[in-house]
Amino acid sequence: MSEGATLVIRLGYRGAEFAGFAEQPAARTVAGELRRALETALRRPCELTCAGRTDAGVHAIAQYVSLPVTDEEAALPGTRLMRSLVALTPDDLSVQALYRAPADFSARFDALARSYRYRIAASDARPVLSWDHAWWYRGRLDVDAMNEAAQVLVGEHDFKSFCKASSAEGKPTCRYVGRLAVSRVEEAGEGLVAIDVTGNAFLHNMVRTIAGTLVEVGRGHRDAAWVARVLEARDRTAAGPCAPAKGLTFVGVEYPENSLAPWE
Repeated sequence: MSEGATLVIRLGYRGAEFAGFAEQPAARTVAGELRRALETALRRPCELTCAGRTDAGVHAIAQYVSLPVTDEEAALPGTRLMRSLVALTPDDLSVQALYRAPADFSARFDALARSYRYRIAASDARPVLSWDHAWWYRGRLDVDAMNEAAQVLVGEHDFKSFCKASSAEGKPTCRYVGRLAVSRVEEAGEGLVAIDVTGNAFLHNMVRTIAGTLVEVGRGHRDAAWVARVLEARDRTAAGPCAPAKGLTFVGVEYPENSLAPWE
């Protein structure tokens, strides 16, 4: 196939009914649904590259997916292609925008940073509108203590303690976290605790394990200094629990300036 450009799709999805992003045999996945839609629209086999794979139950508001296209496909009007993909995808998957990038662009390898938000409904009252995308923690959390404890994780570190043990074997576990903040937010009239994290890349279950570990501090079971000891241990058993998948949303990707242009 003569590659004239790269089609980049900004994608959102509600993760509850997906077995994750990556395709799996006999399972409903984000990549599987999107690939089938693209193959119908372009009438050929398609192979997708994403900015970061998400696990079963995890949501996304701004996942990025890239696909090399031919010169002929590159000439297709964006409005027509957008309408086709919206019509061909299910209700829990949202094709939000189409971009044009150079032929050698990769949604994964050209990403400079990725951002996630983890939401916690910390209350005795059951959450309403945030039920499907927040962890209902029945109790109160000290957000200031959680934010203080989080700062030890900012920078370049070995995050082996915060990675699913089986996926860390024989693989590098150093990552750079540029920002990690815990704050109170209000969304759709409901008060939530938000854990916002931006980094160059993330290990398997890393953000959810960070969230579970910070909740141990927020509930008063551990102090801020404990998180530093967890980091130094480089042992998954030293950290807190892996927080539930439904509280996690992939919220954005940073790419080099001017690498993406609207597909018009």
